[in-house]
Amino acid sequence: MALEHRALLYRGPEEFLRVAAPFLRDGVRAGEAVVAVVREPALSALRRVLSDAAGLVEFFDAETFYRHPVRTLDQYQQLVNAMAPRRVRALAEPMWQGWDAREAVEWARYESLINVVFGDADARALCSYDRAALPDAVLDHARRTHPLLLVGGATVRSGRYTDPVAFGEECDRARRVGRPAGADYLPIRSDDLNPLRAFVGERAVRYGLPEGSARNLVTAANEVAANALAHGRPPVGLWVWRDGRKVVCEVGDHGLWRPRPDSLTGFVPPGSALERGFGLWTVRLLVDLMELRTGWDGTFVRLYIA
Repeated sequence: MALEHRALLYRGPEEFLRVAAPFLRDGVRAGEAVVAVVREPALSALRRVLSDAAGLVEFFDAETFYRHPVRTLDQYQQLVNAMAPRRVRALAEPMWQGWDAREAVEWARYESLINVVFGDADARALCSYDRAALPDAVLDHARRTHPLLLVGGATVRSGRYTDPVAFGEECDRARRVGRPAGADYLPIRSDDLNPLRAFVGERAVRYGLPEGSARNLVTAANEVAANALAHGRPPVGLWVWRDGRKVVCEVGDHGLWRPRPDSLTGFVPPGSALERGFGLWTVRLLVDLMELRTGWDGTFVRLYIA
C-alpha cells in the first residue's frame, strides 16, 4: 500500500484533541504501530486522554525530534524499519517556531520529501497545523506538501499540492541571495586541501563558532571542495563570512551540476559510505543548513552553521 499523507488544519487545542486522539486510538485497535510526535502541552494532554492505551502509543516531544530536517527524516526511517512489518500510524506536529526564513523553507522541503521517501511505505501520517497560531505562509506550505487535507472532519484532496521535485526546485530558486562584498575569499587551485581547512577553521573560530561546530564546518567545507574539484570546472573558490548568529561558508565552481529529477541525493542516507550521495548527506548532517544552486555562472554550495 502507498503512504497516506494528510495535513490536519485545525483551530485550537480542543479541535486538535478531538481529531488526534481518535486517530491514534483507531491505530491501536487495528494493531498498528502508533507514534505521536507532538510538542507540549498537547503531548501531555494526549497522554492523559489515551491513558488506557499506555504502552501502545510511542510518544516523542516534537521540540527535540524536529531539530534538523535530514536527521528527522532519518529518525522516521528508523522508526518505520524498526516497526516493520506492522503498518505505522504517525501523528506529527512539525515545528515552525524559532526558524529563520531559510530554515523554514528547508522544513517545508522536508514535508514535501516525505511523499517520496515514504511513498511506498504502508503508513498513515497526519501532520497537524494550527490555523489559529501559524502564519499564512506555513499553512500554504501545508497545502502544497500534503496530497490530502483533513478539514472540519472531512478528508479532501489538496488543490495546491505540488510535485516534490518542482517544489524542491522552487525552494532553491527562492532562497538565493548575494554574498557580502567583504567576505573572506580563498582560491582553490590544487587537490591539497590543507590550506582550505586551516583557512576555514581559523575564520570559524574568529567569527565565534565553538570548537565542535568549527570542526564540523571544516569537515563539511572540505567535502564540498573535494566534490567541486572532482566534478566541477575551474576556477574553484571558497568564501566565508558571518551573517547574524551564523557563520556562512560557500564553495563555487564554473561547472553545471544538476541532480537527477528523482534524486534524493543528500537527503536520505545511502546504503553505505561507498554509494553516490554519501558525502552530501554527511555535509547536511554536519551543518544547520546546506543550499545548492546551479546556474549560468556555475554551481554553488552554501553552508550555514550557528
